[in-house]
Amino acid sequence: MAGPSEVLSVADLAATIPSDPRRRFLLGIAGPPGAGKSTLSERLRAELGGAGRSTVVSPMDGYHLSNDVLRSRGALARKGEPDTFDAAGFVTDLRKLRAAAIGEPVPWPLFDRAIDEPTEGGVIVRDEQIVLVEGNYLLLTDAEASGWAGVRGLLDACWYLDAPREVLSERLLHRHAVGGRTPDQARVKVADSDLRNADLVAASRHRADQVLTAVGAGYCLG
Repeated sequence: MAGPSEVLSVADLAATIPSDPRRRFLLGIAGPPGAGKSTLSERLRAELGGAGRSTVVSPMDGYHLSNDVLRSRGALARKGEPDTFDAAGFVTDLRKLRAAAIGEPVPWPLFDRAIDEPTEGGVIVRDEQIVLVEGNYLLLTDAEASGWAGVRGLLDACWYLDAPREVLSERLLHRHAVGGRTPDQARVKVADSDLRNADLVAASRHRADQVLTAVGAGYCLG
């Protein structure tokens, strides 16, 4: 990649992702909630697909525990924190994805924001040579949050997408408002949960292969 502080386009970033028809390449895109990981992943998928490189996005969010399970544990208000995900299931499915030959189907759950629940087999990874695995906690160790340490070793590379704290807050407040929370409820969720998660994730950023920040239509390195 280019040097620190240089701004690259999505096409520039896509061109750095290796291509080997004999094996699947798993690229992690980590970062705090609200940083724009889903947007970057979809832009990369479109760019790579347009260049004839089959790509799929496999988000971590499909491994949210169901609302019923969280409610039974008294953890629904903390939804989105590391222990409110099925980290073991995520690692297990990453191993399947890592081991599966291209062409072998691997079901992957997605998260439906309309119903605020995961959906089983939301996407089937089959012929895609590049998998973009995006999520908050890809770079954590078990010392930081139990169950996540197995993720990093299953990824070929992992990028960290950063954003200023005020940008995260603004985006998260909007997300929760769209999801049906009142302004007061949204502020409490952002302050008491989301930004604490962001601080935890930020402590893992040094383990990334590259750190990116969105700048206009491109991404600044370093």
